Amino acid sequence: MGKDVIIACDFDSAEKTFAFLDKFTGRKPFVKIGMELYYAEGPSIVREIKKRGHKIFLDLKLHDIPNTVKKSMAVLSRLDVDMTNLHAAGTIRMMEGALEGLTRPDGTRPLLIAVTQLTSTDQESMENDLLIKEPIADVVMHYAHNAKVAGLDGVVCSPLEAGKVHERCGEKFLTVTPGVRFADGDIGDQKRVMTPAEAKRIGSDYIVVGRPITAAEDPVAAYERCVAEFVD
Repeated sequence: MGKDVIIACDFDSAEKTFAFLDKFTGRKPFVKIGMELYYAEGPSIVREIKKRGHKIFLDLKLHDIPNTVKKSMAVLSRLDVDMTNLHAAGTIRMMEGALEGLTRPDGTRPLLIAVTQLTSTDQESMENDLLIKEPIADVVMHYAHNAKVAGLDGVVCSPLEAGKVHERCGEKFLTVTPGVRFADGDIGDQKRVMTPAEAKRIGSDYIVVGRPITAAEDPVAAYERCVAEFVD
């Protein structure tokens, strides 16, 4: 897979999701299905979007004991998604179990990436809420290294950290970066953000873009603008 723009379909119903996706009569964008939509509609929404020809990043951020995550990933692997994820904070052993569960009998599997720190987390909240006193950049690099040791394909990280992740874990270790906004847009509740062009320059492999596309007056034009800035 090369660089790509992933649209975060953060809707609460199939109706709203398909009304949005129906606008894309040309290129079928890579889409992210997160907890809100998945919990509202269940596995059927994944199957239907896949049937329409979209690549899917199933963003459920699993985090539990290794055996539970392993068995859950085995179920998710049957949905034929292209990418899924978990929390790196769940330990190397949990990530290894997830990879084992996600791998199908024929050896194929979706890409598996780990969340290092959420883009809504900053140094202050990490220290005060999580009692992690190390610099956030060091924590992200440590979690990324653990994901690589566990055999994962990459991490979700801030675009501000993508270049450093590649330096630490190699160019083929994927960086999937939310927190991307247009230069003339609203940053919302994200603390660590960057434009598509900046994310490309710094080495992000995939950018995840939500409201700048889904809430745009012309979502297709906003998507094409992202692709032009990040991929082309």
